[in-house]
Amino acid sequence: MKSMLRILPALFVAAGIALVAPDPAQAAAPKKKPAAAKKAKPSPARVVRKKSNIHLVGTRAAAAATTAAATAATAGEPPLHLKSSAVAVFDQSTGDVLYEKNADAVVPIASITKLMTAMVALDAHPSLTEELSIGMEDVDTVKGTRSRLKVGTRLTREEMLRLALMSSENRAASALSRHYPGGRPAFVAAMNAKAQQLGLSDTRFADPTGLTPDNVSSARDLVRMVDAAHHYPLIREFSTSEGYEVAVKGRPQSFHNTNALVKSDSWSIGLSKTGYISEAGKCLVMQAWLNDKPTIIVLLDSWGKLTRIGDANRIKRWIESLASSRPSIKS
Repeated sequence: MKSMLRILPALFVAAGIALVAPDPAQAAAPKKKPAAAKKAKPSPARVVRKKSNIHLVGTRAAAAATTAAATAATAGEPPLHLKSSAVAVFDQSTGDVLYEKNADAVVPIASITKLMTAMVALDAHPSLTEELSIGMEDVDTVKGTRSRLKVGTRLTREEMLRLALMSSENRAASALSRHYPGGRPAFVAAMNAKAQQLGLSDTRFADPTGLTPDNVSSARDLVRMVDAAHHYPLIREFSTSEGYEVAVKGRPQSFHNTNALVKSDSWSIGLSKTGYISEAGKCLVMQAWLNDKPTIIVLLDSWGKLTRIGDANRIKRWIESLASSRPSIKS
């Protein structure tokens, strides 16, 4: 699958297409890939228009993409080779497409789902101090995953939300949905309604955890979802916390962030979420500051144990190298 660079504004200038920038945003071990997994064809470029924060419409001809690649090569810009099957990298402040690869492919998103779970839970304006319980209904019968949140554990809604986002606790996410007005069916309906509200045409939810492969989206849709989630202060805080300790049935238990990059001094991360089920591969979405600009990174279907982390670091170096290779304009 060939990666397709999307470097703006040079790309749009070369193709003769105008760009209108939107308002800035506020800012398990790996399993063998199933042999039957299908790969989507590379996505064409999208034109960024002004319509809410990050919104994409229209398509580009293959000739325009070829011209853009030739322009980048002529300009001496370094290539970017990523291992993830679907990728999207956007400048959050302008909506500019920095890089895309199979960004239209609709694929399972695993625990990236929990960003929508958190938004829907918070949209109901619930009491964050209310105690919620882990019940038998929260035990994973889809993948058989384990949890340190034993049945009968009682934590506040805030603690459940933090553990769902930070350490991707499936039982915590499930409990949040059960304690929603109308219960889990109403919660899942609200997740899909929120997706429609955000214009996520490739996105569907069947549960609040992401354990089912029926939760699907595209890399391009997830850029919008990350941008929306970034507007929630608690989601920003909880998803980037390095660790947290809670009392589980009277005994302290330490939980840690599933994204090792939040501990790195070389990264400035404003939002983070990982995901993994065998059908989705390793997934990672982040909002981070790269080259002093807010950037959204979506990496889907990575099969190596450290591939998503490696790809994120490759993107960071690539963006920094582009900035350093371009001559500064002096007044």
